[in-house]
Amino acid sequence: MAALTGVSVRLLHHYDEIGLLRPAERSDGNYRLYTPHDLARLRRVLTWRALGVPLAQVAGVLDAPPELEREALRAHAARLQDSLRRAEHTLREVQARLDALDSRAEETIMNIEDVKAVFDGFDPAQYEDEARERWGDTDAYQQSAARTARYTKADWERVRAEMDGITAEYLTLMDGGVPASDERAQAVAARHRAHISGAYYDASAAMMRGLAQMWVADERFTKNIDRARPGLAAYQSAAVTAWADAQQE
Repeated sequence: MAALTGVSVRLLHHYDEIGLLRPAERSDGNYRLYTPHDLARLRRVLTWRALGVPLAQVAGVLDAPPELEREALRAHAARLQDSLRRAEHTLREVQARLDALDSRAEETIMNIEDVKAVFDGFDPAQYEDEARERWGDTDAYQQSAARTARYTKADWERVRAEMDGITAEYLTLMDGGVPASDERAQAVAARHRAHISGAYYDASAAMMRGLAQMWVADERFTKNIDRARPGLAAYQSAAVTAWADAQQE
């Protein structure tokens, strides 16, 4: 078992002693005999340990009903995806800066017409003065401005592709009659938050709630979002609001 999994014999003995992983059988010589079921349980133990769950809590997670473990894993997966997006974006920012220092990046930065082409004619510049007046002093505005100023066409195409994927998920749920308060819709809302945090600025739950309100309160945003499907702005607003309300931030 130790050779197969890379877990030390001492640790296997410890898991046995605390009741976390007791082998199904013993040989006549009192050697531990592990079954495929034991191996599967060990894999679950290692998964939760890798997620940073204290050993004292792992047994409770493993012995809980499958749906509870599934919900806990989904929550951890969402946090990991959020962290991964942030790390990937930070790496892109560092690389962009390195390219700029090497005098290569300036040639690839997009102009407004390029951005409009990627976003089907949408011109972010028309909101720039208003955005600067309302939020120019905030960390979020400054962070977003610094990031997007260095975006290349490939960066904007990636941002667009990510948002298109999220929109498609919202539409699938909406067309299927899934309530915006359903955990599946809230999972998409969590990915929506991760997208904004990765592409623009670190979005807190409170910020996401504010965005959700703006999508339905400002007819310009509602019209733009509803181009994908009438009612989408209201649906994703309700989903993000429900997600934000469930957070403890």
